[in-house]
Amino acid sequence: MKATQSRQRPAEWEESAPLLPQTARELPAGRHQFHKERLMAHIQQDMQQDTRQGVQGEAHTATAAPARPKTGRFRLPRPAITLPAMALALAGAVVAGTVMNSGQGVRDTGVATGPALTTQVGAATSKGVPQLLDRISLAAADASHPTVKPGQFVYIESKTADTFVKTVEDKSSLASHELHRRQIWQSADGKEGWLIDPAVNESAEGETLSLPNEQGGYEEGSINNPTYDFLAKVTTDPDKLLEMIYKETEGQGNTPDQQAFTTIGDLLTESYPPAELYSALFKAAAKIPGVVVVNDAQDAIGRSGVAVARLDETGGYREEWIFDKKTHAFLGERNVQVRKVSQDGVVINPGTVMFTSAITDRAIVDGMKEVPGRTGPARNG
Repeated sequence: MKATQSRQRPAEWEESAPLLPQTARELPAGRHQFHKERLMAHIQQDMQQDTRQGVQGEAHTATAAPARPKTGRFRLPRPAITLPAMALALAGAVVAGTVMNSGQGVRDTGVATGPALTTQVGAATSKGVPQLLDRISLAAADASHPTVKPGQFVYIESKTADTFVKTVEDKSSLASHELHRRQIWQSADGKEGWLIDPAVNESAEGETLSLPNEQGGYEEGSINNPTYDFLAKVTTDPDKLLEMIYKETEGQGNTPDQQAFTTIGDLLTESYPPAELYSALFKAAAKIPGVVVVNDAQDAIGRSGVAVARLDETGGYREEWIFDKKTHAFLGERNVQVRKVSQDGVVINPGTVMFTSAITDRAIVDGMKEVPGRTGPARNG
């Protein structure tokens, strides 16, 4: 199917224009583990299916697992250096490092793996941070942001890759998933969604994100579950906005400041705040201590730009939001290791790119799995 012709097409929006991410978040320190979320979502699905069938068995013991997300949506993969201990069992699956393994070795994700992604660590400076974020905010305010109507979906397509600890038969090493396409659809109220990502999905068709919580309902919109309907009601006053972010993310992440920066960064990737809120997010980010500028950064597909960044002191990696130097449009993000750390006995050196992404297409469409300008259902590949 094609997007409704009466609405703006991505080509009419500036390429990589500032529309933002929408995937629900799991809250504590391991919130960036998309492999963990995937496993937990499947646990939830299996438990719900077992309940419907009246099955009593081992899977039901997982109902007390405290880390299970309330919805089945997926976040982009992020670095997971300081991971909490976790022990889960379902159908023989376990989580080791950031890769799901089995007795036969690492599960085939459908995405080729290779050596760790690397880059040069760019110089960072605090000089000019307020001025740059002010220019980005002004550019965001000028961008076209069509309203998402009931029954419509925000469609975002990106290219992503990540570095992780790969464990096979008790032997661990750094590896990466090659750059691949990711497509996500989310309804305005957040109750319906679909994900196609070969690093996550076992099926080329992708899988639903429309999973109810344990009570059979759906999580209400919040800063940690940024549905379009929720974001349309959020304050656009930068001071009040930042205060709300600190309050709603209290106790999450490694430090309050880093968590606030990460939360805003999440909103730049797969959610869609209205124009005034989008502009206000950058003004709020300028008020977070420790924010720096990296004048030379590249997104996942090699587009050069300037980055607004912050160092996670605990994990030793720098989270970078990358913008076009001329238009200040958001291009993508990456997380670059700047301090040597060890995970599962594997050394991660400075310059390792733990995660990288580039936004390549975004639109408002009228149906699930509808892709602008194309016919037929979306598939992996």
